[in-house]
Amino acid sequence: MPDTSWTPELAAFPGPKYQALSRALREAVRIGDLPQGTQLPTVRDLAWRLGLTPGTVARAYQLATQEGLLEATVGRGTFVASSHPRLGPTQPLYIERVGGMEKGLVDLRPPQVPEVGQAEAFAAGLRWMADCTDTDWLDYTSQHSEAPLRAEIVRWMGDRQLGPIGPEDVALTHGGQNAVSLILNTVLRGDRPVVLIEELAYPGFRYAARAARAEVIGVEIDEWGIVPEALEAACRRHGPQLLCLTTEAQNPTTGRMPLERRSRIAEIARAYDLQVLEDDCYSVAESNIPSLRALAPERVWLVSSVSKTLSAALRFGFVICPVGMGEAGRLSAQYGYFALARPVSDLCRYLFQSGAAYEIRARVQAEFAARLQLMVNRLGAFDLRWQPGVSFAWLMLPQGWRASTFTRMAEAERVLVRSADEYALIGGRAPNAVRIAVAGNVPLRDYEAALDRLAKLLAHPPADLAV
Repeated sequence: MPDTSWTPELAAFPGPKYQALSRALREAVRIGDLPQGTQLPTVRDLAWRLGLTPGTVARAYQLATQEGLLEATVGRGTFVASSHPRLGPTQPLYIERVGGMEKGLVDLRPPQVPEVGQAEAFAAGLRWMADCTDTDWLDYTSQHSEAPLRAEIVRWMGDRQLGPIGPEDVALTHGGQNAVSLILNTVLRGDRPVVLIEELAYPGFRYAARAARAEVIGVEIDEWGIVPEALEAACRRHGPQLLCLTTEAQNPTTGRMPLERRSRIAEIARAYDLQVLEDDCYSVAESNIPSLRALAPERVWLVSSVSKTLSAALRFGFVICPVGMGEAGRLSAQYGYFALARPVSDLCRYLFQSGAAYEIRARVQAEFAARLQLMVNRLGAFDLRWQPGVSFAWLMLPQGWRASTFTRMAEAERVLVRSADEYALIGGRAPNAVRIAVAGNVPLRDYEAALDRLAKLLAHPPADLAV
């Protein structure tokens, strides 16, 4: 009989819901709440009970089945197969937090910007702001007051080939994710618009699209990014309104799209009247290839932020709108949040105008480059994909490893990495791979030791999965 009384408290388990549920399953088996042979509730029943989507529960069941914790029998259901899974730790890792950081843990999931003078520059900027504060700080912020900062963004992006651009083409946002949402709110029409994304893509694309009532369709990618033939087929079949993609450093695979393919993507977008969101938040330090915004300036919205170059805490991003669409972008911003918070806009303007932002960016890029080289030195014997100037790498796991198992066993070694599963749509293809980011905020010795622990794991895959 199914165990219809089992209702885990997912708040006790960190991470995405499907991972939290799979961890709750492991813990319940470990402590005996779900003995061997117990038949689990159906996907739909447990989804209804926990307030999750059936796809989330199915994904957790699939993960536990891959580990050997559960077994599924067609026509009978899903059962607890063993109280001792073949692979990985049986319970989530709880780590003491010290000063906001987890003691002994190295987080290689998001790139972490190193401290290279930001604190001193921010302090100087805050002193300047204090001297300039007046009664203007009492009223609502406005798009008009942001004009000088928009001009600074044009200068900041001057090393990129973006096509025709002026301050009138810029809309300012509270970070890159806010910029993605702003674009969707500006361009999507109808009750159920279709948004295309890469089959492995930044999860924020699909979260923002679903919040905008859109249907999200994944499009095949290869080592160079989105495949033009697959894109054209998706356009014919689904009639999409927006395509979200990354050209300079595909997230998570690090692939860089060559000019010939960018030109072909621009042609397809014009042929099917497709708007394009080009994500430049992750990018190479120097680019000599025209962006999609340069190739199709009438329909490409380029997103960027300072989170990967100055500080993620600033929550400052921007959109380079298509030519003639800057006012529409800023109008969406006005409806959403009037304009940037005055402390944020004033501090960022100081950083750009004083030159501090440029100095910090150069130092951050140099530190990222040095630490990326350390990663390549230690993990380069494996299938590691990377490119200079990009603050993360893509690791195709050796035979014998599954991505879900590797991430948990790495966590047991006090190292956090991102599984390919986190970048795939539910039901989509997820290779046995992980994304490893450069951690600029941890001591160099700890960073190197974490890479060494990953290398040791990679060299010793679980014996019962080896072929």
